[in-house]
Amino acid sequence: MKRIVVLGSTGSIGCQTLDIVRSFPEEFEVIGLAAGNNIELFKKQVKEFNPKHVCCINPPMGAFTGTEFTAMEDMVCLGNVDQVMVALMGSVGLVPTLNALKAGKSVALSNKEPIVMAGGLLQEYVARYGGEILPVDSEPSAIWQCLRGEDNEILRLLITASGGPFRTIPLDELAAVTPEKALQHPTWQMGKKITIDSATLMNKAFEVIETHWLFEVPWERIEVVVHPQSTIHSMVEFADGSVKAQMGPPDMRLPIQYALFYPKRLPNTMIPRLDTTKSHSFTFAPMEPGRFPCFDLAIEAGKKGGTHPAVLSAADEVAVQAFLDRKIGFMDIPKVIEKVLSEHKSLPGEKAEDFLAADRWATERTTELTSG
Repeated sequence: MKRIVVLGSTGSIGCQTLDIVRSFPEEFEVIGLAAGNNIELFKKQVKEFNPKHVCCINPPMGAFTGTEFTAMEDMVCLGNVDQVMVALMGSVGLVPTLNALKAGKSVALSNKEPIVMAGGLLQEYVARYGGEILPVDSEPSAIWQCLRGEDNEILRLLITASGGPFRTIPLDELAAVTPEKALQHPTWQMGKKITIDSATLMNKAFEVIETHWLFEVPWERIEVVVHPQSTIHSMVEFADGSVKAQMGPPDMRLPIQYALFYPKRLPNTMIPRLDTTKSHSFTFAPMEPGRFPCFDLAIEAGKKGGTHPAVLSAADEVAVQAFLDRKIGFMDIPKVIEKVLSEHKSLPGEKAEDFLAADRWATERTTELTSG
């Protein structure tokens, strides 16, 4: 039986992780759960899974009798924990992820921000302490699955992108995009922040940065191709020209289950299958230059390194929320991020505090720029 901790249990990935646990009750014991403000759902989860350790923001008195309140940073280090699912939002996941790796744990990583902010430091912890990072994000998971069993030269990693809801909208109409329109993703059902990031393609740039660190592949060998059907989740091209692809309906429970059971694959009727009795079309197109300025900003920050990616991540988080709150327009998101990045003086990025300091500075500066 695998003993797990789920950080961010009331979010989209956290809830789907617990769906997998429900499907295999004999395979998992939930040691700890951590959540944010959705207290009512969290109470139901705690009652159902009976974890010994819980962590949440401002819990009501007496709401979690029989449990121990344990900080996330400590929960992930408990001796009886085998695996940690990091399904948090934003930089709050950095320290728990580092602590879990330092404790030699297996980390199923859905939270992009820690590896975007400090990918080199995370990999240093893997090498030094013996933990492991298992990608849960759909596209990096697809690459991981394609690389399994391979010991051959990688020519290219091809990350697919749906293109979001504004793939074909005239460029001069983007400034008028509303939060409601931006939240209508054509193929995936996700939380608000990641849905807006998918509309700007910031999310895809985060995946490029994530892929660079996870698989230690040079930037120039990672490409993004627009694939509106979202059936092929990513591909790997090898030196001989052969291309392997991982396919399936757009459902996050498959990469979640793969990470939880790795290296085994188990049947689960909850996960939809690719219906090969129906006709399917697969189209690919290059990204249109200039359509997604957030993508270009993010790749530039990733290549610069240091604490630039941490600033990128924090500025994006604040700017997206400002857009959702109607404080700024859709096309103001990249403008604000670009200004904050241009003002940043990078720190060495040799320890967690460097990245957290950059995150704090960028959060404050972006808040100033979007507060009106």
